[in-house]
Amino acid sequence: MVAAALWAFVLCFLVVADVGGRVLLNSPVKGTPEIISLSIVIICFLQAGFAIRSGGMLNVDTFVSRLSPRTQSWMAVWGALIGIVFFAVICNGSIDGAAHAWNSGEYEGEGALRVPVWPAKFIIVGGTALAAFNYFLLIVQNVGHAKRGELPNFAVSQH
Repeated sequence: MVAAALWAFVLCFLVVADVGGRVLLNSPVKGTPEIISLSIVIICFLQAGFAIRSGGMLNVDTFVSRLSPRTQSWMAVWGALIGIVFFAVICNGSIDGAAHAWNSGEYEGEGALRVPVWPAKFIIVGGTALAAFNYFLLIVQNVGHAKRGELPNFAVSQH
């Protein structure tokens, strides 16, 4: 999360420099669209694990909140299991693309600045693996809550 926040902060300066260069000097910062487009992907996948860990993932409990605490915990287990499957499928599907980007030297953009694609591709693999692992931790927690008849945790760590 810290790396993603710092990178977003740095990107703010890049965008200001690009806009300023366009308006004032009629000379934008080369490669800004490519850097920004890859950075959005990087920031999202770096944040996914933290969002799960902190309970920040979308959770609609209109129906579930009317159920018993034990049932709510079991439903949280099923939701986390679906989360594991979702992120594991993305992770598995991204491995070949990351390896290809590394081996082929794939770049985004043309001309003065070409931005390598492999960091974003590997961050997708790592971010989805971390997200799946955090969902696994939620399953372990909520199975215990379900067995004890307690309300579920939607975050791996309690605040």
